Amino acid sequence: MFDFGFSKLLLIGIVALVVIGPERLPRVARTLGHLYGRLQRYVTQVKADINREIDVAELGKVKTEFENAARSFQSDVEAKVSEAEREIREAHASLERAIDTSAQAANEASAPTAPQASPQLELGIEEPASPSEPRDKAAG
Repeated sequence: MFDFGFSKLLLIGIVALVVIGPERLPRVARTLGHLYGRLQRYVTQVKADINREIDVAELGKVKTEFENAARSFQSDVEAKVSEAEREIREAHASLERAIDTSAQAANEASAPTAPQASPQLELGIEEPASPSEPRDKAAG
């Protein structure tokens, strides 16, 4: 704090001895020592409080930056999830259309066609069935 050399301290001691006197000098010196110690503790405490406030401010900034980064990450993840859901829905719809198309094609392929004449009918062994009668009854 202050730059006191030995000569300055000796001069202050001699002046204090002359002004205060030899009987009260030890009590005054003790009191000054206690006051100086309190002053040092107070200065140290103020420095620590200031450093803590600076640390709290820095932590607040870090917290804000971390929260912003977390929000940004969350929005990115939500965007990717919604994009993936959209792609899955499109793929599902495409598969549904493909299944419907193949089912229609299969139905058309297996649709009953005009009854083919049996080999017995072609050879004249069997009589043709009337359109109202089922084939099984005509055969029997």
